[in-house]
Amino acid sequence: MNFLSTTEAAANLKAFILVVGFLFARSEASEQEALVARGDYLVNSIVACGNCHTPRGTDHKPISEMHLAGAFQVDRAEFTAYAPNITPDPETGIGTWSDEEIIRVIREGVRPDGTIIGPPMPTRVYREMSDTDVRSIVAYLRTVVPVKNSLPRSVYNIPLPESYGPPVDTVPDISPDDTLAYGAYVANALGHCMECHTPLVKGTPDLSRIGAGGNVFVKPHGMELVAVAANISPHPEQGIGRWTDEEIKRAITEATSRDGRPLQPAMPFYFYKKISDEDLEAVITYLRSIPPQAIE
Repeated sequence: MNFLSTTEAAANLKAFILVVGFLFARSEASEQEALVARGDYLVNSIVACGNCHTPRGTDHKPISEMHLAGAFQVDRAEFTAYAPNITPDPETGIGTWSDEEIIRVIREGVRPDGTIIGPPMPTRVYREMSDTDVRSIVAYLRTVVPVKNSLPRSVYNIPLPESYGPPVDTVPDISPDDTLAYGAYVANALGHCMECHTPLVKGTPDLSRIGAGGNVFVKPHGMELVAVAANISPHPEQGIGRWTDEEIKRAITEATSRDGRPLQPAMPFYFYKKISDEDLEAVITYLRSIPPQAIE
């Protein structure tokens, strides 16, 4: 029988520990890469963060070198809101914020200093964003090029809530295998479609008329136009009840209506063209499931 010497045993143990450490580190790196990739997809497609947080050029397209550096200004009687810089710049962005602080801002609308974020940030629906997806967004934001861009603080002439609800504990993933539930998740918690496409009552969507459209946006993104949110319920005349799946996909990703008419660029078509077919199909399944709505 052969026995290893103490020196040989120690060497083998050290080698084993090194291998295990390497595999563990590689596993962590792979997990982080997956989070960043998922976050990149979400931010630059269905969640469309740059629709508000990236300045636009004269062609109304996002300025790439100012990616997520803050820009969008909304002027209403109730408030003047500015989309903040969400790049990792330590002075004007979120570079000094912890992961948990960023997650709390997204899902609860509470800044690190304890103040509440008001509209138009769709905090109400982001509360339903899964742990995996919100952490993926944070992982991606850490990779964005820092841009120094200072913006004013939003000013509100209306009282903001003390909170948008109790602290969010944990939100599980929704399996894409459950197409309807996943479509509702993509359309609402990620795409916040109904924040624009549902009539507002005192600034809050009237969910009894979900998808009915009708909200008016004056000079969105500084463009010289007035945009009206379309009815995206399955109503056969006023909504999309008679549209084919392909016609709905084309409207979302190519800004082209059923009759070939170009749709107004207030909707973030630049980002939506990157939505995956799987997510688009799930969203369409969900839209077909909501009650048909008509506006008199």
